[in-house]
Amino acid sequence: MAVRPVDQGSSEDVVAGKHKPALATLVAVALLAGLVATVIMVVTTVSSRQLLVPRNAPFGMVGSSQVVAEAQTKVGLDIIAYPNQSAAMQAAEHGAVYGAYVAGQSSDTLIVVPSRSFFAWTEIEPVFLAAAHGLHQPVTVQTVKPLPASDNIGAVVSILLVPLLVGSYLCTLVVFIFTKTARARWRWLILPGFAIVGAVLTDLIAGPLIGAYSGSHFWPLLPCFALAGIAVVLTSAAIQAMLGPPGMLLAFLFIVPLNGGAAGGLGVYLLPVYWRNIGVTLPSQNAGTLISSVLYFGGNGISTALVVLFAWAIAAGAVVWHLGRTRAARAPAAADARRELAEARPPGNPSPGPGDEILLQDALDAGPTDLSVLDRLKRPIVIALLTGLVIECVIGATNLTAGHQPVATNLPFGVTGSSPMLTAAEKNISLAVTHYPNESAVTTAIDQFKIWGALIPASKAGSPNTLIVVPSSSDLAPLDLAVRFEQAAKITGQPLKVQEHAPVALPAKDPFGLVPYLGMLPLLVCGFMIVNLLASTTGQATRRWRAATLAGYAIIAGLASDLILTYWLQGFPSDKFWIVWPICSLLILVIAFVSTVFMRLLGIAGSVLWLILLFFFGNPSSGGASGVPYLPAFWRDIGPFLPPRNGIILLHQTIYFNGHGTTQALIILLAYLIVAGAIVVFLDWFHPARPQSDEDAQGGAALAGAGGVVT
Repeated sequence: MAVRPVDQGSSEDVVAGKHKPALATLVAVALLAGLVATVIMVVTTVSSRQLLVPRNAPFGMVGSSQVVAEAQTKVGLDIIAYPNQSAAMQAAEHGAVYGAYVAGQSSDTLIVVPSRSFFAWTEIEPVFLAAAHGLHQPVTVQTVKPLPASDNIGAVVSILLVPLLVGSYLCTLVVFIFTKTARARWRWLILPGFAIVGAVLTDLIAGPLIGAYSGSHFWPLLPCFALAGIAVVLTSAAIQAMLGPPGMLLAFLFIVPLNGGAAGGLGVYLLPVYWRNIGVTLPSQNAGTLISSVLYFGGNGISTALVVLFAWAIAAGAVVWHLGRTRAARAPAAADARRELAEARPPGNPSPGPGDEILLQDALDAGPTDLSVLDRLKRPIVIALLTGLVIECVIGATNLTAGHQPVATNLPFGVTGSSPMLTAAEKNISLAVTHYPNESAVTTAIDQFKIWGALIPASKAGSPNTLIVVPSSSDLAPLDLAVRFEQAAKITGQPLKVQEHAPVALPAKDPFGLVPYLGMLPLLVCGFMIVNLLASTTGQATRRWRAATLAGYAIIAGLASDLILTYWLQGFPSDKFWIVWPICSLLILVIAFVSTVFMRLLGIAGSVLWLILLFFFGNPSSGGASGVPYLPAFWRDIGPFLPPRNGIILLHQTIYFNGHGTTQALIILLAYLIVAGAIVVFLDWFHPARPQSDEDAQGGAALAGAGGVVT
């Protein structure tokens, strides 16, 4: 095979800057790719979860009742008729319906299924009770498959999808970083082996170690975890093998934002209809359905989920095996090409040049024979797989310990006067009580985000006590307080009225105050991603004007995110647009500067370390949409030192509490920005840039998508 020499250009051409436009083009492509990925993450993450209400949820009906017709005007139900109460109960026990209504002679029965979806249950039951009360129809509530204390809001399935799906995806990236190959037949065997070992470890951590579910579920869940992991790890590997380095970013976009948006871990019928329809064909939703059915419904209704997951695993495995086989078959041609190029190279120039690399790109992709590769890469493969397993275990342990059993601790609460109802409620919920002279002082404290609720005792006998809840404070606190005080009202025999108060009204598209948290996640990923994309395209972690480039990018990406969140998805009040934009840009820039410092000083190891600190510890300790009082002690204590906690406080309280309580968060974020920014500028201008090694460049390209684990 003849090898045609390529004119590589003189050194004067390079010095004169003839290659600078190519570099500028690469930088522009990296910035555009990062911006597009950010937009995709914002849209998918927020649009799929911002409005957690039932949509065409299957609901059983026995007989006929005006109560059901009235309830349907308030909540989206798909009514399924059953001949009798026994049939409806069986459907509920198998998880086929989200509840059922049985019309009786003198009294009706409402069947609720909390394990099917906690958030659907909290919507359905109040609507039916209110409808029955309005029609003066007696009704009894019967609970089927209640949630255990270890999973009191039904979040375990959603949390388990994170280590299983994202951990499997990250494994393919780690293996690529260590082996520098995306095509090899051994990947077809080794990656599923990783998924199986990861499933065992995830099962051990979630069950026996953390107690997110009972030990009796260990063996039934193990094959579910393994199948989900195999389907994802092979799908990710197949995308990488087909598309090469760009496939790493595309695999991220497919596995994390797209599959994450369609997962429906908190209830498939809480998803918008288009997300639910997309998810039917994807691994994530079927993995969630499989795990939920085995965990709570005795494995009923899993046939479709099994078929889809096996289809993904088999199809992706076939692609990986075929491309690996093709690679091995091309190895002799690659060897011949190397030999001919070496013979054609001038005696005084034994080293390959950039032209040689262009000519031999396909041959280098083919590489040596598969057996010799496997023999040579035994140690890197073992290190990569162990690294991947550690990451998967960390993801599972951090997310589960932080969120599988949210219970309030010292929830800020106000009261005027004294009441036996408060004493009774405190037996079931931990409150940090502050006494106020009157209701006006209470509402002022709420407006300043000093308290998350309050009790106004009755001014005279026979009048109801008033419980004030704050819907914009937390997605859990208003419901938690209402349930605990209603229980206390029954115990004390005193009437109770629940009243909502919010300084800034929640938009119709964000009735639970979720969007600030959901919108923050892509901003964090954006800052981490763009640094790794720039490093992988330019070959250096820092260059002249890198700080200015990142600042400009943060301004544009922050604007794009704000436009989407405010006007497209209507998740933020429109009058907050101009104050939200700089906050979005600030979060992106803080993460970008700190990511640059870690990468510049420690290389790819620094990026991995910052990835773990930022997403595996920072995100679980942020408090999320529920709020800091619902975090266990460890996570409450470390959160103030990491950007995610301060980011969500700054964004959430600026939007819904007119900026009250944001001073500390803003100071901490500005401290990160100033210190990290000064280091980046110094490295840009006064310290010689260290060219990245091949490992660092490839690792940076891989990690450009790895930050999406939080979405």
